Amino acid sequence: MKFGKEFASQMVPEWQRAYMDYNKLKGILKEILQIKQQRNPAMAATPEGGLKRKMTMYRAFSGLTRRYSSKQRSEKGESGEEQVILVNAVERGEEGEGKVSGSSYETMFLMSSDVGGEYEVIFFKRLDEEFNKVNRFYKANVEEMMNEANSLNRQMDALIAFRLRVENPHHPTAFNWSPPIPTMPTTPATPGKAAARMDAIQEVEMSSEGYSAEGNEEDETGINVTNPTSNASNNSHQEIEKKSKKISSTPSPLQVLEHVKINISLETPRSTLKGMLMDSNHKELSFSKEELRKAEGQLKKAFIEFYQKLRLLKSYSFLNLLAFSKIMKKYDKITLRTASRPYLNMVDNSYLGSSDEVTRLLQRVEDTFIKHFSNSNRSKGINTLRPTAKREKHRITFFLGFFSGCSISLLVALILIVRAHKIIDKQGSTTYMKTMFPLYSLFGFIVLHMLMYAANIYFWRHYRVNYPFIFGFKQGTELGYREVFLLSTALAVLALAGVLANLDMEIDTETKDYKILTELVPLGLVTFVLLVTFCPFNIIYRSSRLFLLQCAFHCICAPLYKVTLPDFFLADQLTSQVQAIRSLQFYICYYGWGDFKLREEKCTNSNVYHAFLFIVALIPYWARFLQCVRRTFEEKDVMQAYNGLKYFATIIAVIMRTAYDVEKGMGWRVLAAITSAIAAVVSTYWDLVHDWGLLQRTSKNRWLRDKLLISHKSVYFTAMVLNILLRFAWVQSVFGFQVSFMHRNALTTTVACLEILRRGMWNFFRLENEHLNNVGKYRAFKSVPLPFNYDEDEDKDE
Repeated sequence: MKFGKEFASQMVPEWQRAYMDYNKLKGILKEILQIKQQRNPAMAATPEGGLKRKMTMYRAFSGLTRRYSSKQRSEKGESGEEQVILVNAVERGEEGEGKVSGSSYETMFLMSSDVGGEYEVIFFKRLDEEFNKVNRFYKANVEEMMNEANSLNRQMDALIAFRLRVENPHHPTAFNWSPPIPTMPTTPATPGKAAARMDAIQEVEMSSEGYSAEGNEEDETGINVTNPTSNASNNSHQEIEKKSKKISSTPSPLQVLEHVKINISLETPRSTLKGMLMDSNHKELSFSKEELRKAEGQLKKAFIEFYQKLRLLKSYSFLNLLAFSKIMKKYDKITLRTASRPYLNMVDNSYLGSSDEVTRLLQRVEDTFIKHFSNSNRSKGINTLRPTAKREKHRITFFLGFFSGCSISLLVALILIVRAHKIIDKQGSTTYMKTMFPLYSLFGFIVLHMLMYAANIYFWRHYRVNYPFIFGFKQGTELGYREVFLLSTALAVLALAGVLANLDMEIDTETKDYKILTELVPLGLVTFVLLVTFCPFNIIYRSSRLFLLQCAFHCICAPLYKVTLPDFFLADQLTSQVQAIRSLQFYICYYGWGDFKLREEKCTNSNVYHAFLFIVALIPYWARFLQCVRRTFEEKDVMQAYNGLKYFATIIAVIMRTAYDVEKGMGWRVLAAITSAIAAVVSTYWDLVHDWGLLQRTSKNRWLRDKLLISHKSVYFTAMVLNILLRFAWVQSVFGFQVSFMHRNALTTTVACLEILRRGMWNFFRLENEHLNNVGKYRAFKSVPLPFNYDEDEDKDE
């Protein structure tokens, strides 16, 4: 693989604009090469780089190679090479939003009078711009990491004191700062926990000298990153006196608990209800083990996320340094000059090339995490901080091909059997379409949605949309399109096999009943799928199943849980699966009332069934509406209120359409048409403008947006037109359009499938817009709430 492609593949997607523009610089070098070849035809006939090698060989054998005289060496530089460029550092104050004051670098090209020299001047100008951009971005992020390290250090101070207070409430240091006598714990504990507890006690006892003094060095309680600064040679006596005074006035590290409160993050129903009843967002410490466990869990997540940030930043530095080295070597190769050495020396001496803060922070975070969160087990701690990359497995490819072939074969067999036996023309076909078809259509909806999701993942990866970060998947556990496609084809095989088993429409002449074994096949399939979904064992992608169930539970319990993107994204998917949820309702009705014995649908005429038609259809829209309500009050965002009104309008439209399906009548039809039209227009506008970010008049891409991942603009216009058409698919149900060769249930299922296809298309552009927003703000990390809040932090917030 060429370096340009490898460089692009290893970029942090949200930082693409901050990397060196390798392709642009490479394009300038190609222009320089073309100009040199046009003005010097002999160079065009010689392969690139071949001329330099041949000239070197001729010089070696002709005696032209000799040492330069002192005068020539002074003209060409210390190394005896001809001086091509001069690189100067210029101090520029660029303080402001997103900018950091510091040195900028300017390169002076000394041979602009040569052939193509004006293009080489442009090359070095662009090269300086790229390097200064990279250097400033790296320095700004390193400073941000240092500030976050200091914050984590204070959190560790509080956690160690808190841990000591909870696990050793009768220890002398918990109340008095007189030098205690080390004692072994009286309660039995594992060696790792006992060692960690004794280390915590010793750390608190030994850190009093440097707890609040200026310039305290790194201790083992955290990741303090400040460096000691002393001038002992000038006034050592004064510093000793100052230090002694500070030590005498330094409070006990345990006294930090007097200035710390627990952060209450409203993420669960319990914390939400407590937050509504309490005036403050913080509460006093009660020193319970439950609080300690939650604080340790939060801080552990914060350390893991911080470590990932440092690794990405280190990778950013390495990749850019390699890119500058590659482009300068390419420049030397094309122009036959020796400018790479002085420029790369400047790069090595710059902040980007010489700073080692990130490397030192990585080591300190590892030591702290291993000691305090892994019971001093290094392998366990490193495995947590550096999860292994997910490897592609050959058995997935094998089973994917196997189930795909089986599903296609079963589908072809089903079509041939129906046509050969002329099942559609038989008397029982109408009964089959009213009873068995709605049962199996549930699997069709699920399989189609999974196939669309697999296609979404494929195109997200193709266009480098960082969907694992956006959804918040744990690294290494996210499913790829192959895994999702495998699950969908496996489910399709089960469903098609069940359909073939139920094709016998003959009634037993003696009992006038259908075969109970075959009639229970759909219920058995649903039971099997539910058992696999809720299976607690580590089989069939357990982490992904648990993540899905957690998000679904958050949707059901809205607005008691904090709304995250996976939660409302799943709720949006459920709004497109209303017909599938109604199929589940029909399962309960069909098998609960015993209609499956005679393939009847008597239960569908009951008032209870009709009432649940309303309730079931409103569940996903109501959950989405409540999520918008919570985000409106929590984020103070008026756009969420408007979004909630959109879903409320959809709720009214669904009620009217369901009422028309149950009651019929011209009045209900008019109300259903008016409310559905209003909801469709509002939803379509919201899809295109807010969810997809399109239809921007002032955009560089007319009626689209400034940044587009797909180069063909026609794709976006086609998607907008399809979204509008599919949004109005409800017209069929309201105005009763029928197709002569399709049963009413088949037509309803087809319309529901069109909505699933629309949702799959919506998914791609919705996540594309979210990804571009993250890219615009260089947002590549999750914000993890910290467990403790200091009093001075509260004052700053006020």
